[in-house]
Amino acid sequence: MTDRQTLDMWFDPLCPWAWITSRWLLQVEQVRPVRTRFNVMSLAVLNDGNDSVPQEYADRPEAYFALRREAWGPVRICVAAARATGPEVLRDLYTALGTRIHPGGQQLGDELYRAALVDVGLDPNLAAAAGSEEYDEELLASHHAGLEPAGSDVGTPIIHAPGPDGTTVAFFGPVVSPVPQGEAAGRLWDGVLLVAGTSGFFELKRSRDTPPFVG
Repeated sequence: MTDRQTLDMWFDPLCPWAWITSRWLLQVEQVRPVRTRFNVMSLAVLNDGNDSVPQEYADRPEAYFALRREAWGPVRICVAAARATGPEVLRDLYTALGTRIHPGGQQLGDELYRAALVDVGLDPNLAAAAGSEEYDEELLASHHAGLEPAGSDVGTPIIHAPGPDGTTVAFFGPVVSPVPQGEAAGRLWDGVLLVAGTSGFFELKRSRDTPPFVG
């Protein structure tokens, strides 16, 4: 387990499915020789210009569009933190933000952002980045670096990983709930990497019949 391969995951802190995938990858690290490097992508950017409303918001579309506006905040803070101290901080900052947002169910806003920043030893004043466009160019660059190799019709999470021949394979997912644990996490990783690294393989999908379990 000393010679670890680096894989990259792109996340938006608001996405519950990405949260589950990220926690799965941390489990994979315990049983396979891999290390995850975390990168930022943006649901706000991804959905820009798309006025459709997901089914779960059909009876309250105003709440959905408000959430889309708020989605800029956490990713801007992530970019600001990475600029200030280096991209390695995203691993712990994502955990601090995601723990509050998902199992914690806390409301987005300055209080949450400042507390998460303090958790990882960062200046809580970086929370001001949530309302600033200063970081959007870097955010867009990171977003497109993750998205483009995987295709235009995918979302978060995105993973880039070394394939069987050493070249990088990029894919959306996996979308899974709850978080696989221990060796089950490793077996899922083995299977995902096998299909993603198969030339000409594009899609394996079935309907989701349960909500994301983020606890």
